[in-house]
Amino acid sequence: MVISWYGQSSFKIQSGELVIATDPYHKEIGLTPPRFKADIVVVTHEHPDHNNIETIPQAGEAEGAFIVRGPGDYEIKGVTITGIETFHDKVSGKERGANTAYIIELENIRLLHLGDFGEAKLRPETIDALGEIDILLVPVGGTYTIDAEEAAEIASQVEPKVVIPMHYKIPGLKVNLAPVDTFLKEMGAKSAEVEDRLTIKKKDLAEDESAKVVVLKPVNS
Repeated sequence: MVISWYGQSSFKIQSGELVIATDPYHKEIGLTPPRFKADIVVVTHEHPDHNNIETIPQAGEAEGAFIVRGPGDYEIKGVTITGIETFHDKVSGKERGANTAYIIELENIRLLHLGDFGEAKLRPETIDALGEIDILLVPVGGTYTIDAEEAAEIASQVEPKVVIPMHYKIPGLKVNLAPVDTFLKEMGAKSAEVEDRLTIKKKDLAEDESAKVVVLKPVNS
């Protein structure tokens, strides 16, 4: 599995020839929208910095990319995706609405993409629905989602083997978010190196006591 980050909550997750895109954004946020062919496009919620599916070229002209929107169970081309309803804020969605967290299972790896998760912490029923998670993609920039301290608490609830921060301030982004530094401090990973992409296999996911934090360089930066 190869994971690349395009800024905000937008990732390219590739397994062989199969490609999954998550939360493609519009150019109004100051970043160049991702443009790569994908078999599956996952949308966590309908805000313009997460739902620009038109920027992702269809993988096959005959059938197009499969769009995943909202809670439910999906199985596409050997990939199992489970959407779990969460909230974009701390008042049960009354301010910013609902948000879908997705468990993406491929190569025997379970990846959790939290989208614009805004609750103070995971509810017990959400934790029960998650099960064991190998890789956690978590927002850390605050303002519209959880902040660094809350994200670290979420990581302790999920207990993944790898944590990848997302949705934080990067050059060019017009959205007012905090940088990643505070989250790294909260996780005790201030010296984490920035990587172009994460290439990982199931055998690489060792049973360590603490999660490894991986900071990815935005592809479009």
